[in-house]
Amino acid sequence: MSIEYLLFDLDNTLYPATSAMDAGITKRMLECVASFFNCDFETAAKIRSERYKSYSTTLEWLRSEGFTDIDGFMAHVHPDNETDELAPQPELREFLLSINLPKSILTNAPKIHAQRVLKHFNIEDCFESVTDIKDADYCGKPYPQAFEAALKKTGSSVKNTLFLDDMMKYTDGWNALGGTACLVGEKNGTPLNPDSKIYDLMPGIPGGKTHHINTIYQLPELLKTL
Repeated sequence: MSIEYLLFDLDNTLYPATSAMDAGITKRMLECVASFFNCDFETAAKIRSERYKSYSTTLEWLRSEGFTDIDGFMAHVHPDNETDELAPQPELREFLLSINLPKSILTNAPKIHAQRVLKHFNIEDCFESVTDIKDADYCGKPYPQAFEAALKKTGSSVKNTLFLDDMMKYTDGWNALGGTACLVGEKNGTPLNPDSKIYDLMPGIPGGKTHHINTIYQLPELLKTL
């Protein structure tokens, strides 16, 4: 196998999952859930926990419940000052530049969020492209069309691209296309719910393999083994 391209998730992958942004995004999502169901925050968290498992994103689940204000949801979850929640990552830029492979971003967040985060870390020029949730018509990872939208921009293939993400259900989607993935960090969630309709769209080809690293800075060692 020859890895010729790196496709990165953004949040909790390029920076640690312990960042305050992770908690901030979750809090603001739950505020949207509470508003939609007209319930308190604790009830919203319980509803989301019970119903979200079969969906790619909280937004996809809410839309299945009749939610329609996509722009309002995105604006609330990703406010202008959201990067205030990010701690500095002083080594990140030089680290990315040291890896002599082309790189792109695939995120289930909107592009404006990705642009803010990349600018905050001064790493915009480290990536050739950004594929966001809108590029895949709001069918985010692990839907095949999300990965296909990213590959269309990168010009690479599933076979020669390593996909890195912090969530197991998203690397599962890449594996289902026959690709090699890498789970980053220690909080990797759970596999996609077996009854998810997303499985109906999987191509049924032999699955790929998933590796694991605790931090993005271990990537060079992994690449040596691939």
